[in-house]
Amino acid sequence: MKTKSPLLLFFSLFIVLNLQAQFSSEQRNVTRPDLTTSNFPKDSTANAIVIYEYGNSYVDKNTFKLETEIVRKIKILNRNAFDQATITIPLYYNSSEKEKVVDIRGATYNLRGEEIVKTDLKESDIFEEKYNDRFILTKFTLPNIQEGSVITYSYKLISPFFFNYKQWDFQDDIPTLYSEYNTSIPANWNYNIKLIGGKKLKVNDNRIERVCLEGGRGSHSDCSVSRYVMVDIPAFKEEEFLTAKSNYLARIEYELLSFENFVGQKHNYSKSWKTVDDEFKSDANVGRQLVKTGAVKNLLPDSIVSQQNSLEKAQAIYQYVLDNYVWNGENNLFKEVSIKSLIDKKSGNSTEINILLHNLLDAEGFEILPVLLSTRDNGFLTTIFPVISEFNYLVVQLNLEGKKYLLDATNPYLPFGLTSFKTLNQYGRLLDFKNGSDWVDLNPPGSSTNQYRMELNLQDDGMFNGKMKMISTGYNAISSKRLYFENTNNYLTKLEEKYKNIHFLSHESDIKNKSENKFDTTLEIQITPETIGDKIYLDPFPIKFFSENPFKLEERTYPVDFGYRDSYGFTAVFNIKDDFKVVEIPEKITYALPNNLAVLTVDWDVQDKMIRGYMNISFQASQYPAEVYKELKELFSKAVNLQNNSFIVLEKI
Repeated sequence: MKTKSPLLLFFSLFIVLNLQAQFSSEQRNVTRPDLTTSNFPKDSTANAIVIYEYGNSYVDKNTFKLETEIVRKIKILNRNAFDQATITIPLYYNSSEKEKVVDIRGATYNLRGEEIVKTDLKESDIFEEKYNDRFILTKFTLPNIQEGSVITYSYKLISPFFFNYKQWDFQDDIPTLYSEYNTSIPANWNYNIKLIGGKKLKVNDNRIERVCLEGGRGSHSDCSVSRYVMVDIPAFKEEEFLTAKSNYLARIEYELLSFENFVGQKHNYSKSWKTVDDEFKSDANVGRQLVKTGAVKNLLPDSIVSQQNSLEKAQAIYQYVLDNYVWNGENNLFKEVSIKSLIDKKSGNSTEINILLHNLLDAEGFEILPVLLSTRDNGFLTTIFPVISEFNYLVVQLNLEGKKYLLDATNPYLPFGLTSFKTLNQYGRLLDFKNGSDWVDLNPPGSSTNQYRMELNLQDDGMFNGKMKMISTGYNAISSKRLYFENTNNYLTKLEEKYKNIHFLSHESDIKNKSENKFDTTLEIQITPETIGDKIYLDPFPIKFFSENPFKLEERTYPVDFGYRDSYGFTAVFNIKDDFKVVEIPEKITYALPNNLAVLTVDWDVQDKMIRGYMNISFQASQYPAEVYKELKELFSKAVNLQNNSFIVLEKI
């Protein structure tokens, strides 16, 4: 077998890197190399590449409106990226003013033999549609898209809304070779500027431009002029166990702190938490609803009101809300919240349901406070200063006998003391109108578990019959309870669909309440091994924790966020007959992440005619940094490989 010489390898690498360099990544004009280069060695999975993008935001000297010029040049590598040719521009509006987009231009470039053919975007291909009561979408699709095309487009945004200074996204779902953003911000406007995503800027230049904006009677303002450039930005690749990807995309954001006009009048947009607390207290959809204890008077039955044990009474009130009020799927926090409407209709949004729970507990003398938060898909909260628009969900905190319980009554399967999985997003803001608000940790207490214990006996017909006990707690119990309660009569059929290697004969369970923290059931089961000649091949792991490894990236640049700590345990005993001997059992494994943050343990042995084994995986953290991604990926790889490719082999004596 021939091997390549070091010199040949060097030239191969040079050619690969040179192919990438042929893209004209620092200009908007389309060049022949832009069209002829057909691959991207740095990311063989890329379907398209942003070759060049440019943005420039400034305040127009005549209209005093914020204008942003945008230019992009994108290479379409294959047909999977044809959707890149459809551009959507969101435009914000309110009752008096609106953003608009002008000077839309676009073209598609293709090679026809040696000739570069340009197809321009037609004005008739640009249209608008209403998205909701705050946004209109301007859309267009560039024409004549083919594999290998290069598209360019440009437009100008005009906005009267200075609170919404144009955010610049350096990173997207496809790689970007060059991204430049220029800004000119008059000294009248004071912004908090945040670089998010952990990527480094190649260029970060700042200077002062004197008298960039003039007011009346000789008044004027200087401008802070900045130029930001980022190059060779990898595509952001989503994977499981991710909160909102907006938490990690490389970008620049602007938060308006204050504005001062040319006559010296100053308006502060940044608020203290004391100011925000006062606003929430007087808000018609939050604070005013939280004090409507009169609406819940005589709502609870005497059997709950008369309970003497405080914890049991609080649990009964929580259960009462779960049993009598249904979440309608909406999470309105600052819009159309009415406790009276919820009580009348027996159905309402999450804010109404949890404020009702708050008011019932408050009316019974419990120490209860609301907690505002941002759900996992909504992004992290800013903790340096208040940004009210970031909040989109409300739960309540019960302080009882030295313990704190977070409660969320929107899901009938949620145990007392746990909030919906979507709320597990680092921090929430505890609203205390008397003592001042504060941050609270949203990490749930304890660990959720899945445990499976089985003992099976080899029968004369070659089958293994016996019993299996399934026990799950916390968040892991929710799916088990839902499977059981949604159709109890069809429970065994649903189990067989889930665990295809097991035949379920009967089940026993004492669970009566959907919101119990624990679900356990005992099942009579049968497993059919494979028989080849005088050997029996038995799957030692008929219960698969993970059907495949959820981690597939070569490198992950953002944390793995499970939301909560959990563990998985499987224990099995297989009793065989005297006329069989054990030829093979699964291998023993112990694998741990640094500081035992996650541990995989597998052990099997044989004692006389008994085969005994177990597999345990424990996660001691709810979130793992990107630095241990490879180790975490390896743990899952070992677990999946062992479960999918192990056998117990028996041979007839």
